[in-house]
Amino acid sequence: MAAAGALADAFADSAAARDAERELPHRQVRALKDSGLLALSVPVEHGGIEAPASVIAEVFRLLAGADPSLAQIPHSHYTLLAALRLQGSPAQQQLFYEKVLAGALFANAQSERGPHPIDVDTTVLVPTDSGAHRLSGRKYYCTGALFADWVIVRASLAEHREEQPTAATPKALAFIPSGTPGLTVVDDWDGMGQRTTASGTVTLDDVEVPRSHVVPFTPIFDRPTLYGARAQLFHAAIDVGIATGALEEGVAQAARARPHFEAGVPTAAEDPTLVQVAGEVTVTVRAAQALLAEAGRAVDTAAAQLTAESAAAASIAVAVAKVAAARAALEAAGALFELGGTRSATATANLSRYWRDARTHTLHDATRWKLQHIGRHTLTGALPPRHGQL
Repeated sequence: MAAAGALADAFADSAAARDAERELPHRQVRALKDSGLLALSVPVEHGGIEAPASVIAEVFRLLAGADPSLAQIPHSHYTLLAALRLQGSPAQQQLFYEKVLAGALFANAQSERGPHPIDVDTTVLVPTDSGAHRLSGRKYYCTGALFADWVIVRASLAEHREEQPTAATPKALAFIPSGTPGLTVVDDWDGMGQRTTASGTVTLDDVEVPRSHVVPFTPIFDRPTLYGARAQLFHAAIDVGIATGALEEGVAQAARARPHFEAGVPTAAEDPTLVQVAGEVTVTVRAAQALLAEAGRAVDTAAAQLTAESAAAASIAVAVAKVAAARAALEAAGALFELGGTRSATATANLSRYWRDARTHTLHDATRWKLQHIGRHTLTGALPPRHGQL
C-alpha cells in the first residue's frame, strides 16, 4: 500500500494541470507500470502475490483521490486478468501473467455504439483456414488503450462473417499486442470529465489473431463467479476516491475562504452554516468508505468459499457500496464550492474537475439498476443477474 500511496502523492501534484490542458499522463502511466501494482492480482502459482480484492480496491481509492483519470486507466486491466484466470488455458495464463509481471498493461476494447443493444457485439472473430482468426470492427470508450501494451477486444464468435450476431451469440476476448497491423487506437475521447483516460476509439481492420490469444468469455456467466462484483467494486473505489479527494480539497479551500458577514466569526471554519455542510459531507463520505470496505470483505469472503449464494451476497454488497459511492462523489464535489466560496469557482483553480470526474464516471453502469437488484434481493431474496459489464 505504501507504493500506491507514494504514486498517489506524485500524481496529485500535477493532476489539475493535466486535466485543464488535457495532457495525457504518459509519464505517470509509465510509473504505474514500473511500480509493480499491475501484477497485484497475479496468482501465487504464477509468481504473483494474489492480493485480495479489498486490497486492490484500496489501491484504486488512493489513486482516485489524487487523479481519477489515472485510477480508471488500469481498471479493465485487473478485470481482464480475472477473465484470464476464469477461462484462460494453462498456457494462456502462463503467457499473459508473465507479461503482466514484467509490467505490461492491458486495456479493453469492449463497448460498441448502437443501434444494436449494448449486449450485442457486431465485431466478429472469424476463423480462418490456417486456424487463426480475423477480426474487424470498431469499439468505443476504450479506456487506457492508448497506453496499453495489449488491447483486449471482446467479440462475437461466428462461423462466417455474414452471420448477424445477437445477444445469444457466444463471445470471446482477443488479446492483441499494440502495434499489430490493422489495430488502430484513436485519441478522440472528449468527455467533460475523466479527460485524460484516453478512452478513445479502437478500430480493427482484418486483424489476425492467433487461436492461442483467444479466451472464451461467455462461459464466465454460466456459473457463479465474482467477475462482475470485482469489476464493480473497483469502480466504486474510484468514486469513493473522488469523494475523499473532494472533501479534502473542500477543507483546504475553507481554510482560505472568508466567513460570511452574518456569521460574526473571524474564520470560515467557524461559520456554523459551513460547519453543518462539513459535517453532512463527512458523514456521507465516511459511510461510503465504510461500505466500500465492507463490500471488499464480502468479495474476499466469497472468493474463499464460492457458491451461488456467496457470489450473490458479494454482488449485493458491492451494489450497495457503488450506490453510496456515487452519491458521495457527487455530494462532496458539489459541497466543495460551498466550503470554498466564490474563489473556488475560478477556472484557474480548476476545482470543477472533481464534479466533472464524478458525474462522468458515475454514468458507468447506472446505479439506478443497482437499486433494482438491491430492492429485489431485499424484498424477495432474488439473486442479482450475472453479466459482463465492466
